[in-house]
Amino acid sequence: MPLSRATVSVVKEFVTVEELLQCPIPFNVLTGDIGLQNKIVDKSLHRPQLALAGYTELFTHHRVQMFGNTEFFYLESLPEEQRKKAFAKICEFKVPCMVWANGRVLPDNLAQLAADNGVAILATTVDTTKAIQQLGEFLDDQFAEQVSMHGSFVDVYGVGMFLVGKSGIGKSEISLDLLERGHRLVADDVTVFTKKRESILMGTGTSLVRHFMEIRGVGVIDVQQMFGIRSIRFQKRLEMIVELEVYASNQEYNRTGLDEKSSSIMGIDIQTVMLPIFPGKNVTVICEAIALNYLLKTYGYNASKIFSDRLQDQIDKRSSKSHSIDQRHVSYFQSDDE
Repeated sequence: MPLSRATVSVVKEFVTVEELLQCPIPFNVLTGDIGLQNKIVDKSLHRPQLALAGYTELFTHHRVQMFGNTEFFYLESLPEEQRKKAFAKICEFKVPCMVWANGRVLPDNLAQLAADNGVAILATTVDTTKAIQQLGEFLDDQFAEQVSMHGSFVDVYGVGMFLVGKSGIGKSEISLDLLERGHRLVADDVTVFTKKRESILMGTGTSLVRHFMEIRGVGVIDVQQMFGIRSIRFQKRLEMIVELEVYASNQEYNRTGLDEKSSSIMGIDIQTVMLPIFPGKNVTVICEAIALNYLLKTYGYNASKIFSDRLQDQIDKRSSKSHSIDQRHVSYFQSDDE
């Protein structure tokens, strides 16, 4: 089922070359401030081998241009005038930036050609393969689909649990109780989820709220200052949604656990538990049990399925009347009378 509390997902239209410098690769900017505000509109990288050789019909010039050993040694093999001409042809396309890997040194006259055309040049000592991998991962994250959702996101026994429900139902209070029991807060009130690859959702808080939490009747508290660094996480994978709702006697709730439900966020199905609550119910302990049960299922133990199989086995035995049915778990009490 789609989660109705999700807002419209968004995707970045572009990132600047200056933002690209946040990638963990150590860069040396050879062109100063020139080209740092150029827009990168595609998460893919391009190796301009054919373009350097003169074939530009399929040149994806709007992408980051990756120069490795192949491009470097090809330019080195050309006479100086032909080298300048080949490189100038690339620059004329107004590419956003060029990344030179393997610590290769770009001749000053070529760097000046790039600067004259407003193209930023970034140099790194990282080898080409590793640079492509890290740059690709960084750009994939920057252009990933994102959605902001209302709810509290908590790491419970290593399980990313998202508490949702109507305003005032007690999401923050439950999260606070989980923190007191040693679990960790990722975000309260608003959580930003990012789609990583095709089946993973990573969640974090907003830059404004971070790890602040609003408790009705108390006000805003700073979780990190109050509970220490052990109580927070900056990011966590979403694995479980717990939807809180006020208990209704005329509503049917899952009592066996065999009928698992899921919620769709950006096309990814996340296992969902509909949890009815009422005054006096220990929701915090139930959330811990949900997390532990999820871990058991992850490691191959499904209590609901095992109990169902046992029940069916007993029904089959009772029907055949080939076995006496022992209602006790212990068939014979030994001499232990405590």
